[in-house]
Amino acid sequence: MGEEPGGAAPGSEKAAETAVGLVDEERRAALLRRITEEGGFAYVSSAEKAAAGDLRAAEAAREMAWEQLHSGPWHEVVPAWREAYAMACLHVAELRAGAGERKDALRALDMGLIMGGPLLRRDLDAAVERIAAGKGAENDAAANVGDCADKWWEGISKNRDLAEALSILPSRSLSCKKVEKQSSLSLETFIYDYFLRDSPVIISGCIDHWPAMTRWKDIEYLKKVAGDRTVPIEVGKNYLCSEWKQELITFSQFLERIQSTNCPANLPYLAQHPLFDQVVGRKYIRLYPASASENLYPHAESMLSNSSQVDLDNIDYQEFPKVEGLDFIDCVLEEGEMLYIPPKWWHYVRSLSTSFSVSFWWSATASSLQGT
Repeated sequence: MGEEPGGAAPGSEKAAETAVGLVDEERRAALLRRITEEGGFAYVSSAEKAAAGDLRAAEAAREMAWEQLHSGPWHEVVPAWREAYAMACLHVAELRAGAGERKDALRALDMGLIMGGPLLRRDLDAAVERIAAGKGAENDAAANVGDCADKWWEGISKNRDLAEALSILPSRSLSCKKVEKQSSLSLETFIYDYFLRDSPVIISGCIDHWPAMTRWKDIEYLKKVAGDRTVPIEVGKNYLCSEWKQELITFSQFLERIQSTNCPANLPYLAQHPLFDQVVGRKYIRLYPASASENLYPHAESMLSNSSQVDLDNIDYQEFPKVEGLDFIDCVLEEGEMLYIPPKWWHYVRSLSTSFSVSFWWSATASSLQGT
């Protein structure tokens, strides 16, 4: 839009200057040398033209890098091509932004962040911040909120009644041992009483000060600050189902889907947790200790060995007899609560309402914590 094929878009001269300055010449030259060594002569030629303001060349370079990213298994992709893809996304974004195509520019940058390598991540983040704050930042999606706000609140408020929640949960839910709850634990108490003992715990009173606790309940706010950003989502009950798939959509589209989808087979969620913080809404969580692994029938394939064959929503006791009567602990995680899930514990999660959670991952050993 706003350009002739092969020509520079309006404002592209200024955008090209910004694009060149965005990636310092030393890193840019080093990356192009690496691509040349990998046989990417056509990419380098297009990248040089893109840096001079040629949008068609920028798109061509991005397409060449994209093809290399899909030339085989992800772990076999040459790292230089991931960096090449990020550079091409930067060029495309700057030229699109210069032409006033803010949404297309943001999508290009997000794709660079999702698929690109680490070398240019700061450049991509800086470009996102600059373009998102520029003219047109008053998000178009916010203008179409209308009745969505009422529907959003309705979704957040679902299944408040315990009997209503139990009607959609697996059998025996909330009938066994509950996850222990503590308020505002000290770090020392958490480490010695729960972390080192591999014991789950719900902690309250630690995230009440988060602005997200109130702001994320406002769908207009969410669409305004992130509606045009591209996010990776997963669709389906879980990744073992035949209907499961991955998509890249805008955050506004994601919000609209979670309001309109009731069928678990089509349920969308953001790709995900030792520490699980519930910010908006409620979730039911069931946990089985690592010692129960054999009775949960893990998949034999190595890549799925951390996934159970048992569908708790529809258990086949003839095929999986050991799961009957198996002890577990569970809870309903409320807004403002954090759940610690120890390593190798099995977990089942079911949203009881429209909800947002934040997961924190870390790695530590008992020896590294001695003397803490």
